[in-house]
Amino acid sequence: MDVGSTAFILAASMAVALMIPGLALFYGGMVGVRSTLNMIMMVFGAVAVVGVLWTLFGFSAVFGDSYGGLGLLGNLTEHAGLGDMVVGDEAATLPPALVAIFQALFAVITTALIAGALADRVRFGPWLLFSGLWATLVYFPVAHWVFAFDSADGAVTGGWIANKLAAVDFAGGTAVHINAGVAALAAVLVIGKRTGWPRQARPSSLPLVALGAGVLWFGWFGFNGGSALAAGNSASVVMLTTFNATCAAILAWLFVERLRDGHATTLGGMSGAIAGLVAITPACGAVSPLGALAIGAIAGALCPLAVGLKYRLGYDDSLDVVGVHLVGGLAGTLLIGLFGIADAPSGQAGLFYGGGFTLLGKQAVAAFAVLGYSFVVTLGITYLLSKTIGMRLSEEKETTGADIVEHAELAYDMEGKPHTPGTGPTPEAVIASAERLTASAAPK
Repeated sequence: MDVGSTAFILAASMAVALMIPGLALFYGGMVGVRSTLNMIMMVFGAVAVVGVLWTLFGFSAVFGDSYGGLGLLGNLTEHAGLGDMVVGDEAATLPPALVAIFQALFAVITTALIAGALADRVRFGPWLLFSGLWATLVYFPVAHWVFAFDSADGAVTGGWIANKLAAVDFAGGTAVHINAGVAALAAVLVIGKRTGWPRQARPSSLPLVALGAGVLWFGWFGFNGGSALAAGNSASVVMLTTFNATCAAILAWLFVERLRDGHATTLGGMSGAIAGLVAITPACGAVSPLGALAIGAIAGALCPLAVGLKYRLGYDDSLDVVGVHLVGGLAGTLLIGLFGIADAPSGQAGLFYGGGFTLLGKQAVAAFAVLGYSFVVTLGITYLLSKTIGMRLSEEKETTGADIVEHAELAYDMEGKPHTPGTGPTPEAVIASAERLTASAAPK
């Protein structure tokens, strides 16, 4: 047992866990005042559902021995219930339970990312069911493809992208960001646009957005650095490239905004930070610090342009999950094929460093295989739920606000009346408070 590395991954897991409230605050601040709590609850609700499934069979599906050695799905019963994680493994470098919780956080956050695309118009109960189905049918198989490596002794066969294709994805550009981003696109195509789109309420709190982005940036050091699975040079290089790409992306996004719109906005700066973090996720162990600056700058320039396409193409991606996570994830994954260097922890050279087109080809196959599978299956899941139990809020309830109709709460109480313990506000009081908030949060 490597005590130093164990301590490092324990700390990295705690940092990644902070990404849950970070994402909730980031999304919650971006929506209007009538949807803030619903957005926060969608994030935490997805985390809870997928966390339970991870223990029951998710870890097995991702890291179990691949059925038939095909690299498509792990054995669902091999680690079911995670009872074998308690006993531990004397020969392991890291405690198996630590690997299980670290990877569990990847699963829950990936699923929660999709929530941002569906803001303001989805029923909470069906969203929870969607989260469970999506994790089971999409995330667990794809994570097996990407994260499950063959065991050193050959006893356990892993996923086809990690082993047969040998594409580079250090921390989840394919399994996390492309996967969630294209799933968001599929879901919004089925569910449709918000009432009144593209005119929508202003963000409820840009300071919350900035706080959420900062917490996410902090957690991303654990997300990427912890993916080295050891305390050492690889983790250190990864943290440096993660920092560099994020800084470059912020500047690039603000530059594009300034040229296009005449303003460099707070929302743009925070979105640029996330775009840089997304793009460097697969590449953080594959490129030099200068390569990281280039990837961050490219993603920071591409993503705001991609966000603008939703108005031209007519799909309502509420919080730009497609423009940031799909496009940023694709950019970071493919650019490894150009900027990858042999001296980096991933150890593969791209086109610009004498590696030819081989690595770029591998990256493209991995990226578009995940994109195609996730899009088709998510389309089916969303269509099935929409036609059976119904995912969409009615127009009347959407106008009233998801916070009120789904949770009987508001993020900001404008009434200021005494509260009797054990009782909730009357619907009339909640609606009256919401009307006061709406007056100060008119549509853009």
